[in-house]
Amino acid sequence: MTELHKLSIKEKLKGLKDSTFSSQELTESYLKRIKKLDNKINSFITVLEERAVKSAKESDQRYISGSALPLDGIPIAHKDIFCTEGVLTSCGSRMLSNFISPYSSTVVKNFEGSGSVVLGKTNMDEFAMGSSNETSYFGEVKNPWKKDYVPGGSSGGSAACVSAGLASGATGTDTGGSIRQPAALCGLTGIKPTYGRVSRYGMIAFASSLDQGGVLTKSAEDAAYMLKTMSGHDPKDSTSLNVEVPDFVKEIDKEIKGLRVGLPKQFFSMNMPEYVEQSINESLKVFEKLGVKIIDVDLPHIDLSLPIYYVIAPAECSANLSRYDGVKFGYRCEDPKNLEDLYMRTREEGFGTEVKRRILIGTYALSAGYYDAYYLKAQKCRRLVANDFKEAFKSVDLILSPTAPDTSFALGAKTSDPVEMYKQDIFTIPANLAGLPGISVPCGQHQGLPLGLQLVSDNLEESKILRMAHHFQLNTDWHKSWPELD
Repeated sequence: MTELHKLSIKEKLKGLKDSTFSSQELTESYLKRIKKLDNKINSFITVLEERAVKSAKESDQRYISGSALPLDGIPIAHKDIFCTEGVLTSCGSRMLSNFISPYSSTVVKNFEGSGSVVLGKTNMDEFAMGSSNETSYFGEVKNPWKKDYVPGGSSGGSAACVSAGLASGATGTDTGGSIRQPAALCGLTGIKPTYGRVSRYGMIAFASSLDQGGVLTKSAEDAAYMLKTMSGHDPKDSTSLNVEVPDFVKEIDKEIKGLRVGLPKQFFSMNMPEYVEQSINESLKVFEKLGVKIIDVDLPHIDLSLPIYYVIAPAECSANLSRYDGVKFGYRCEDPKNLEDLYMRTREEGFGTEVKRRILIGTYALSAGYYDAYYLKAQKCRRLVANDFKEAFKSVDLILSPTAPDTSFALGAKTSDPVEMYKQDIFTIPANLAGLPGISVPCGQHQGLPLGLQLVSDNLEESKILRMAHHFQLNTDWHKSWPELD
């Protein structure tokens, strides 16, 4: 029998329905792999072995009784930013290293309601701040393709665990590329939906106007199954969109012939490595054979995206992280002398270097005399970027680019230079600023490390990018590659 972890979600659902294997067998095969392999990559913070086996047995009973749910018995993992009732929810930080959530996020509830089996909570950059998964209080995550290299961040634990075959898929969050960039670096499909498509209730906030939940999977088809489950209006989230959720799984096979793909000249005029450019050119040939039209587009303000993001995101993080003061929950310093000492030492000891850096930048940008000069101006420039996309989508259906400027890099290679680290998100940030859906799919390899291609569409057109990605994967094999871990 084929190794169970290498089956697609569709194949697993068929196997469960046909009683080829049980959910308990499937779940225990993943738990066995986690025990054997995760000490090499550190992708999990918490493994929920007993809870997972119990859920799997319940799924098996539903299959027997003919009342199976949409994702019944499928083992998945959640990024440790999604509150899960009765489970440690740490956000990769010392500040929440003792926080057992009293409630579950809407995303976690949606997956529970679909019958999914939750294997555990995955490692991540502290409070989702990072592009390499080296800022976690629980230690760095390693790339399964090359274990002295980074998996990308901040959803690096989710990417590493799916890439290593330790879960069928995993949730992630994307504030400036934190699903798509690790997907590219780990050879996965990663989708960030339209802002508001997935509820942020119970998703610990970094930058509220940018954060969006999504998924990391082996293929676009797997992503369609998971995204369908987690999407939908939530009255508990004021930014949640009250729109109908398409059946992404049914729509994925629709024709793509005649669709127009835009190539932003600003991206393709950058000095990217030859092998990145070559992988994109080879991918364009695949799309052209499928009847897709390739058109050059102009995004004149796109080069402002990085500086805009690194004003807005730290400003919002500064406001969101002000709640961590050692009073009501989370880490508290020992023997505070007074209230001021409690606040200062708790935050000094509880936050890591990158989080402190962004809080300081954000507090400065929001301070009296600087709010108009920095934060307000950044928001105005953000509108210019969004308008560029709006104009481009009048002549094209999607926009294509590399996902990341290069393959993965060695652990520690960029930690001493924050600006170099921030540049890792240069292709992904624009979609967050405009609230647009984006997907990364594997499109090549260089020296044994994966490369990713990004597709961005207009608001609420996730079906279109999933469809494009799916047809690309029907005609390429990059997404079928597995790292050698055993």
